[in-house]
Amino acid sequence: MIVNKIIDQDAKQIIQDNGGLRELYGKSIMITGASGMIGSYFVYTLMKLNEDYGANIKIIPLVRNLNKLPEEIVHKDYVSPIVQDVTEKIRYDDEINYIIHAASPASPKIMKEKPVETNFANTMGTANTLTLAKDKNVEGYLFISSREIYGQPLDNQEYFKEDSFGFIDQLVPRNAYAEGKKAAENMCVGFNKEYGVNTKIVRLAHTYGPGMSIYDGRVQADFLKNLVNNEAILLKSDGSSIRTYTYISDAINAMFKIILKSADMVYNVSDERNEVSIRELAEIISKIPQKQLELVFDIDENDDKGYAPFKFGLLSSDKIRNELGWEAKYSVKEGFKRTYEFLKLIY
Repeated sequence: MIVNKIIDQDAKQIIQDNGGLRELYGKSIMITGASGMIGSYFVYTLMKLNEDYGANIKIIPLVRNLNKLPEEIVHKDYVSPIVQDVTEKIRYDDEINYIIHAASPASPKIMKEKPVETNFANTMGTANTLTLAKDKNVEGYLFISSREIYGQPLDNQEYFKEDSFGFIDQLVPRNAYAEGKKAAENMCVGFNKEYGVNTKIVRLAHTYGPGMSIYDGRVQADFLKNLVNNEAILLKSDGSSIRTYTYISDAINAMFKIILKSADMVYNVSDERNEVSIRELAEIISKIPQKQLELVFDIDENDDKGYAPFKFGLLSSDKIRNELGWEAKYSVKEGFKRTYEFLKLIY
């Protein structure tokens, strides 16, 4: 069904890990940001359900540019694309059963250079999709939030649970991403309480995999760009920041559990087993090819790259593990190797 075998394998795994996703058979599902990594994985998984399992799902991808959707998606008779900016009022006449709101800038460059547009995608975009969810009386609505809503951890605060927070300076333009996500979460809570919309929120840690752009300015993207081009791995900091990395199919698996099975509203998704420093990540990626790539440091303390300003503070996934039985399948080494195998086919 899907041309690329990596994505096809991932979609099959996601379906199997969620009991076949039979709750979605015959439903109409809107995905905003459908051309991005997260949105496209939802679309491909639903396509596989239709093609291989006869699920009869109507897929409604919302994108700003139809050309960014692969032809194998656009030309399916069960796909009904909507071409518009999510910050504009959404008009759709037919039934919608589920909405997955994944439209949001993910590139640090965009967050730095276009803080207004970044904020609008998360605030106005969420308001528009929630209003549509209310009007259509949807069965479920999922908002894709972020680790960044927690901010900088306080003293002696290593892990963030769903009810804990750090510090964010709202007067820093780059923080439009974090503040926009926080405002959007508040809207999800409000629409649930006031209008009874079945809203769910997932806070993702650093997520990677097929479909990500190697030019979006994130550290992992930069390292993969070096790898694809057979260049030395370039570190622009001392690499001491600690992060957790979650492979895309593991994240999508978790999000299906949240929108279909969860009793509560808010869940972190992060694989604590894949807790590494930036330098350790560079070393792992440098060893993927047969000939190990060199690590080179080029640190400019005055260069504001737009990266998230929070060096520490990891997400705890105890809640989703204990309540929904989610477990990540792929280690950092395995996940980035799969990503590289995908990238070799398109670059």
